This record gives sequence, C-alpha cells and structure tokens, in this order.
Amino acid sequence: MSALDELGYRSRPADGEAHGLLVLFHGRGADEHDLFPLLDALDPGRRLLGITPRAPLSLPPGGAHWYVVPRVGYPDPDTFRATYERGSAWLAGLAAETGIPPERTVLGGFSQGAVMSYAFGLGPGRPRPAGILALSGFVPTVPGWAAGLAVPLPPVAIGHGTLDPVIPVEFGRAAKELLEQAGAEVLYRESPMGHSIDPGFVPELARWIEAAVV
Repeated sequence: MSALDELGYRSRPADGEAHGLLVLFHGRGADEHDLFPLLDALDPGRRLLGITPRAPLSLPPGGAHWYVVPRVGYPDPDTFRATYERGSAWLAGLAAETGIPPERTVLGGFSQGAVMSYAFGLGPGRPRPAGILALSGFVPTVPGWAAGLAVPLPPVAIGHGTLDPVIPVEFGRAAKELLEQAGAEVLYRESPMGHSIDPGFVPELARWIEAAVV
C-alpha cells in the first residue's frame, strides 16, 4: 500500500510545472471538499500543486475529524497521536510521489486543520515546511508531543476572529506570542467575526504564500 493511501484527498494541478505544494487541512466535521475552493484564492496564479486531504476519523455528529475534542486546546492524546502518525506518513508519501520537498510545501488549515498544520509543521524531528498557515486554531497541548521551536523556524501566518465562540481568539494570540518569542516571523491578523475565514485576509495570505515559495 502506498503512503498516500493513508488519507483520501483532492488534488488541484498547477498551471505548468509546480513550484511547490499547498496542503490545506479542513476543520472538524468537514471533508476534503471544504477548503478546495480556497486553493485558487490563495494561489491564484496556480504556481503550486494544491492538495486537500480528508481527516481519518468519522465521529458524531458527522463529517471527518482529525482528533477527538475533550477540551479546546487539548486534543485527545490517542486520536491525535494516531492521526499525527498517519498524516506524517501521508506527507512523506506526498513528497516522494510529487518530488516536491517539505521546504517547498506550505501547510495550512482551518480550526482542527490549523491545529494539525502546527503539529505537522512544528513536530519534533519533522522537516520544516516553507510556511505554516493557521486560521482559527491553536498550537496543541498533548502529553508526549511538544512543538519543536528550535531555529530556524518557518514563517507563520495566523488569522483569528475576535468573536470566535468555538476557539477563542486568546488561542491565536498565544500562538503568536509563542512563535515570535521563539524567533519565527509571524503575520498576524484579527478580524471582528466568529469561527470562520475572513475573506478580506485572503489576498494578503496569497501574497504571503507567494513569498514563502519563491
């Protein structure tokens, strides 16, 4: 079995030879189709191969999930670790299949997907990506896992709604502080909205992604 069989996914080709990869992880209860339209918005020139994987867990009330949520900020250790291992194998298979290395790959996501972007991008011993895009998420606190914050760190873009009732904005602010103190270059935006993606921030993120994968 190929490592790419670890997760289902959708793929959007680049226009010509791909300069890099853009991988977007969906939020809790969604699927690989949810963020697929965002690929064109974040990479309007289609410089990158775009991929949207599907989380491996099927849980109530429906949709796909990356981990069980006992408390916001603190993923269930067993399901988080299982997904982390499967996702790491999948990302390695993706790099091998496409020939595009991690240092030319931007990892991004929304909500649970943002959490997994931090996990895969900052996990101890994992290769550094070209950038991490975290929308309405947090750096996870999980026994046995800790973010690797040794320099050099990839650039990070964070967006969060100040009215978010699901993952409060304090989590976004805490991630910004943690990463800046570790020496990361952080693009940070707050928007007066709930648990969603600010369309006004997307053009700035597109420019940030273009700069991250030159």
